[in-house]
Amino acid sequence: MSTAPVYNKEAFLQIVQDRRSIRTYDENVKISKEEMSEMLTAATKAPSSVNLQPWRFVIIESPEAKAKLAPLARFNQQQVKTSSAVIAVFADMNNLDYLEEIYGKAVEHGMMPQEVKDQQVVAISNLLAGISEQGNRETILIDGGLVSMQLMLTAKAYGYDTNPIGGFEKDQIAEAFDLDKDRYVPVMLLSIGKAADAGYKSYRMPVEQITEWK
Repeated sequence: MSTAPVYNKEAFLQIVQDRRSIRTYDENVKISKEEMSEMLTAATKAPSSVNLQPWRFVIIESPEAKAKLAPLARFNQQQVKTSSAVIAVFADMNNLDYLEEIYGKAVEHGMMPQEVKDQQVVAISNLLAGISEQGNRETILIDGGLVSMQLMLTAKAYGYDTNPIGGFEKDQIAEAFDLDKDRYVPVMLLSIGKAADAGYKSYRMPVEQITEWK
């Protein structure tokens, strides 16, 4: 009989309870590429539709890159200026291009039998070949939201704070960082760093008000 893994519920709930939107960060704190990569690796364990993992990241951390971002996030200057980095999260419209690679690697690593992979690749290819551009966009934006939230929780577990930013020039952000705007759909910006203040508390509606039990 298998035993389910034991998680530290209290520690996780504390991470969730403590997470706040931060506007000002300690400008002396920098996040190394190694630590950022660790956090991204953990975040990308998030689920995605048929495991196509459409999320793509641009880490905006250099003064030059932040200067390029600043006019595109006009109402979020403090986060751009003071954060250790701003992570631009995109969703790849061409996510189906990676189907063979992802499922092939699953076989290679013993996660999936070859016959299952062969069946799944054909079935998924046929399914997604008929999906509309709008349907694809809606799906990958949901996946992008899932990985973004997981990244925020991961960052908090690492001792960093984040702020999700939706107010930016979505029609310009991809090209500004040398991406194909027709292929890469902006999901959000995430500022990350060590908070320089306590941040803002916000009211949450009670579960009883937003939930129905059937």
